[in-house]
Amino acid sequence: LIKKCLILNSTLFSEEGNKGYGPVFEEQPIDTIYPEESSDGQVSMNCRARAIPFPTYRWKLNNWDIDLTKERYSMVGGRLVINNPEKSRDAGKYVCVVSNIFGTVRSSEATLSFGYLDPFPPEERYEVKVREGVGAVLLCEPPYHYPDDLSYRWLLNEFPVFIPLDKRRFVSQTNGNLYIANVEASDKGNYSCFVSSPSITKSVFSKFIPLIPQSDRAKVYPADIKVKFKDTYALLGQNVTLECFALGNPVPELRWSKYLEPMPATAEISMSGAVLKIFNIQYEDEGLYECEAENYKGKDKHQARIYVQAAPEWVEHINDTEKDIGSDLYWPCVATGKPIPTIRWLKNGVSFRKGELRMQSLTFDDAGMYQCIAENAHGIIYANAELKIVASPPTFELNPMKKKILAAKGGRVIIECKPKAAPKPKFSWSKGTELLVNGSRIRIWDDGSLEIINITKLDEGRYTCFAENNRGKANSTGVLEMTEATRITLAPLNVDVTVGENATMQCIASHDPTLDLTFIWSLNGFVIDFEKEHEHYERSVMIKSNGELLIKNVQLRHAGRYTCTAQTIVDNSSASADLVVRGPPGPPGGIRVEEIRDTAVALTWSRGTDNHSPISKYTIQSKTFLSEEWKDAKTEPSDIEGNMESATVIDLIPWMEYEFRIIATNTLGTGEPSMPSQRIRTEGAPPNVAPSDVGGGGGSNRELTITWMPLSREYHYGNNFGYIVAFKPFGEKEWRRVTVTNPEIGRYVHKDESMPPSTQYQVKVKAFNNKGDGPFSLTAVIYSAQDAPTEIPTDVSVKVLSSSEMSVSWHHVSDKSVEGYQIRYWAVHDKEAAAQRVQVSNQEYSTKLENLKPNTRYHVDVSAFNSAGYGPPSSTVDVITRKAPPSQRPRIISSVRSGSRYIITWDHVKAMSNESAVEGYKILYRPDGQHEGKLFSTGKHTIEVPVPSDGEYVVEVRAHSEGGDGEVAQIKI
Repeated sequence: LIKKCLILNSTLFSEEGNKGYGPVFEEQPIDTIYPEESSDGQVSMNCRARAIPFPTYRWKLNNWDIDLTKERYSMVGGRLVINNPEKSRDAGKYVCVVSNIFGTVRSSEATLSFGYLDPFPPEERYEVKVREGVGAVLLCEPPYHYPDDLSYRWLLNEFPVFIPLDKRRFVSQTNGNLYIANVEASDKGNYSCFVSSPSITKSVFSKFIPLIPQSDRAKVYPADIKVKFKDTYALLGQNVTLECFALGNPVPELRWSKYLEPMPATAEISMSGAVLKIFNIQYEDEGLYECEAENYKGKDKHQARIYVQAAPEWVEHINDTEKDIGSDLYWPCVATGKPIPTIRWLKNGVSFRKGELRMQSLTFDDAGMYQCIAENAHGIIYANAELKIVASPPTFELNPMKKKILAAKGGRVIIECKPKAAPKPKFSWSKGTELLVNGSRIRIWDDGSLEIINITKLDEGRYTCFAENNRGKANSTGVLEMTEATRITLAPLNVDVTVGENATMQCIASHDPTLDLTFIWSLNGFVIDFEKEHEHYERSVMIKSNGELLIKNVQLRHAGRYTCTAQTIVDNSSASADLVVRGPPGPPGGIRVEEIRDTAVALTWSRGTDNHSPISKYTIQSKTFLSEEWKDAKTEPSDIEGNMESATVIDLIPWMEYEFRIIATNTLGTGEPSMPSQRIRTEGAPPNVAPSDVGGGGGSNRELTITWMPLSREYHYGNNFGYIVAFKPFGEKEWRRVTVTNPEIGRYVHKDESMPPSTQYQVKVKAFNNKGDGPFSLTAVIYSAQDAPTEIPTDVSVKVLSSSEMSVSWHHVSDKSVEGYQIRYWAVHDKEAAAQRVQVSNQEYSTKLENLKPNTRYHVDVSAFNSAGYGPPSSTVDVITRKAPPSQRPRIISSVRSGSRYIITWDHVKAMSNESAVEGYKILYRPDGQHEGKLFSTGKHTIEVPVPSDGEYVVEVRAHSEGGDGEVAQIKI
């Protein structure tokens, strides 16, 4: 009796348990940064879980239980609110613990930190003096702070004027320093480092640092990398930023590369080359990265390695599970990561085991909330699940046996018996009153199913399954009936066709007339979807059990083994046949590039499928980065026969990246191309093409400007490509040579203070690379820059035309090199540096200045200019523009028709004290919609105009003064 009561109680517990469940997190606490200067006065950590019955919450700080009865804490559901948080008491790791009668779970750990950004020290910063052309570094030296997520900018002279960043200036987001590749006079000013912390939304800036450029004759300095990235450990999927910046004059060019490998597809270069960002970094992006800085004076390199690791990530994790009492449990919990994560377990919030979890002979004590924890140096992840232990007597209520079971004659049948029971029951079967045992045709499986083979009419009847465990017993009955077997009576035959033809596969079957028959066709084991493949596959309408298949416009992919399956709900029968498709060859495989030379490579490959027609020839194609188009390559031998598996590609471009592919051809056509070969680069060779369009001349004083058309990449033929520029005065023997290392530049300017102006020079240019020099171009004749004009224009005269216009005239200088004249003008209260300029050709003797300010004194001067620069200006002429024209618009008071005339009358316009006096009125008489018309002038307040012969006319009236015309009034007649 006691034993029966215990069984009954545990059963009731199990059935009640099925109605509820343990805690499942819906929200867990996250890492939080609380600004020390915050005025909020409280911080909260969120925690929310669903469970039946409703769960209870408690919190731990650094593994110690928090006393939630203290006034400093309050709880809203599972949310913990900390009032007046203090760093010394409240900083640390928080865990939310949730419980109900089914068990306990712990949340992931969340860190509460206190963020701050101290002000910069009050001490003044020392001034920095740097010679022009030399690089400079202004140190930021950010104040104490947390967290370390600062962003940096630099102020110039005042807030909020931030310096723009370009190829010459760079602000490192690693240390905040400002780097200037070479200092110019325009860099003079006061600089302040502006630091922002996004986590606590606070910014501070340093005392100003005076930067004083020292004027000096500009010198050149080689590239010198000052901003160097370090070996970096990145997490899989993160974005990685590397910085590289160099000082030098001229400003160095920056180039990024990955050692012996192509750059990642997600790499992006910004900030004029100083920043390399790799988005969503992957394991294959790990490697050695190089930054190279170069100007024509020299180059510098820096290398560092990126290591890619990963936080734990689930491969397989636990889920809520029900197990029978007394059964065994293996709970797989597998995580990936780098380094490989360790696995540990919690049960009801308490440490349980490490590694894999296996449990034998489960009891009710094993039920509860389990947590699998995977962790490595980069993170920790939790998988939570509830284990329920179930105990119940066998019952067929939810899954009774089928009442009617059909089996085909001579076939096989499995009668399932799947009651709900815990622990697993023992099974027995009977047919009618006969108890069944395992024999040659009958077998009872471990899961309770009954298998009968070689079915005959004698096997028909009532079958009963009996299930029994230590909690009870139950049975269920079904009736077995026999049907006629399904048989293929006309099987498909092998078919041989050519691409584009049609093929037919026959298939006829016999079956039990009481059952429906369907046909299923498959190709190489994959069922054909007739809706998706209707263009090529068509099934005959089923007549007399006929499942014939029609294949239309056969393609190579349709070749293979076709299987026809005739199927009823009881059994099926299958038969197969092969479809052979003859067509163009398949793609060759295994392309290898060997014996790489400057203009030739050897290729080997393996034959592809000939598709039942011998290969007659191969075609090799090549592609470079210069074009996306594949082009037929020149080969040796020129005709590659179908039995060959190697050839030499010739007439290639030296030092060029190539990909190759191969196409096979037979009598039925040309096949698909092979996969491209691995990309290779041919060996280098000296250039054999000279730059074209060599010329130049002109430029600034004491300069010789030489220009040419840079050679495109395909003619570089090697690394370290550049140009050698040779020049000499006409008639001299010795050539002077200079090297230009930038392959994109087609211009060189030679400066020499002793160079006479307009001197004839001979110049020529050739290309070079690391393999040698190319040929010189044809020699061109150019002239050095002429001197700027030295004469001053004379007889400068200025005539004021109105309040906004004046006319300027002058006498030409005698210098034949003058290309034009520049007129400068500026208001007397403005600085001369703000003067506006107008330039005219050397054919002009005067010009009009417009858009001037009324009643304003202006300074005006004139100077001559040519390609070398501007000559000295003339003496300044001072003039005052007229007062502004009257701003008052005439008020038209009447418009009266008198015979063939209209008499228009208006009020007199009175000028204000700062306006020009009215001298008369201008009247424009024009057709409506047109701008041209007849202009009248009068000193009166009235005028007569003719009556329009057709349509409407507009009469415009405006006051006229020495300052110009005033505002217009108009009337339509």
